[in-house]
Amino acid sequence: MRNRSVAALLAFFVGGFGVHKFYLGENTTGILYLLFFWTLIPGLLALFDLVGLLLITDGAFNLKYNPGYLETSTSVHSLGSSQDKVATLAQLKQLYDTGIITAEEYEEKRRKYLDSL
Repeated sequence: MRNRSVAALLAFFVGGFGVHKFYLGENTTGILYLLFFWTLIPGLLALFDLVGLLLITDGAFNLKYNPGYLETSTSVHSLGSSQDKVATLAQLKQLYDTGIITAEEYEEKRRKYLDSL
């Protein structure tokens, strides 16, 4: 399971080389950072990544970077009330509306959650 604090520290110390992107599973972006580190542009982008990692909530981070987190966290509450289930779907929709997750990620996670009910 990926940790937001570790990703932020990697972005701060070695972000110009894209190490935090590799850690977060964004290998293509990490390779681009690595190829162009000498231009210092990846270093600047890593600062923006750092700010984003510091501002994102733990829940949003887990939904975006830890596949299966939603399913494991909700399976514990599967016997909970329907209000909890609606709240989980509402939170997922809010992440999509704010642009934290893409439409594809939203639909995939929503479908997996609904199938697990």
